[in-house]
Amino acid sequence: MDILDLMKKEMFRRKLSPRTIKTYLFYVRKFLLFCKKKPKQFSKKDCRLFLEKFMGKGVSGSSINVALNSLRFMMEEVLRKSMRLNIRYSKTPKSLSSFLSRNEIKRLVSVITNNKHKLIVLLMYGSGLRVSEVVNLKSEDIDFESNIGWVRHGKGNKDRPFILPFCLIDSIKDIVSCHSGYLFNGRNGKLSVKSVQEIVNNAAKKAKIDKNVHPHMLRHSFATHLLEAGNDVTAVQSLLGHNEARTTMTYLHIAKPKLITIKSPLDEIYT
Repeated sequence: MDILDLMKKEMFRRKLSPRTIKTYLFYVRKFLLFCKKKPKQFSKKDCRLFLEKFMGKGVSGSSINVALNSLRFMMEEVLRKSMRLNIRYSKTPKSLSSFLSRNEIKRLVSVITNNKHKLIVLLMYGSGLRVSEVVNLKSEDIDFESNIGWVRHGKGNKDRPFILPFCLIDSIKDIVSCHSGYLFNGRNGKLSVKSVQEIVNNAAKKAKIDKNVHPHMLRHSFATHLLEAGNDVTAVQSLLGHNEARTTMTYLHIAKPKLITIKSPLDEIYT
């Protein structure tokens, strides 16, 4: 029995994201090196021993959680065995997401001289796109009539719409009119994630922004600035593609200085 092949087929059948498939297979391979039994002989005890050894290496709480989920999927969904381990999920410390101010966004963009590179950065901030989403955009994903774009097979293998900033529409139309396929071409058909990371990193250095600037920070800034402007959390949640509102709510902590200016209804009664 090729347990890895069976897992891969089952995950493809359930349309799990390529990243999840790759990660689950990575941890199960580690387990197979640890446990020398045949798959039919795998037990909860084997999984527990592996996780205990794994936890003893000082790995992060999030990695332990993923390893546990990987083994649970193998045992329950592929081998059809019980996997009710009495192991608590490791808590991963929550930290507030960093973001750029509106002034820092302007500074970042102003130092980029390549028009295509500038458009990529503006689109990530203006639409809240992940770097993997912007490099995978295709001409057919843009709906100018409705003024939206579509992320295809994004995180969680989901499709979702995103807003097109009015100020970028003409530039995007110029690209679409010139070629089909990927919106931002690279040497191998599309621009790589690494290339975009370098574009943002270099621009941050030129703009002398004293923060660890990375592409995802543009998405954080998009969410924070929308909430600061008073937009509804559920609307922002939809634009970001979050499954749960509590994920979007984390940005409220960042936007708190703006929120504390809101008056309590009690003050309306007694003042």
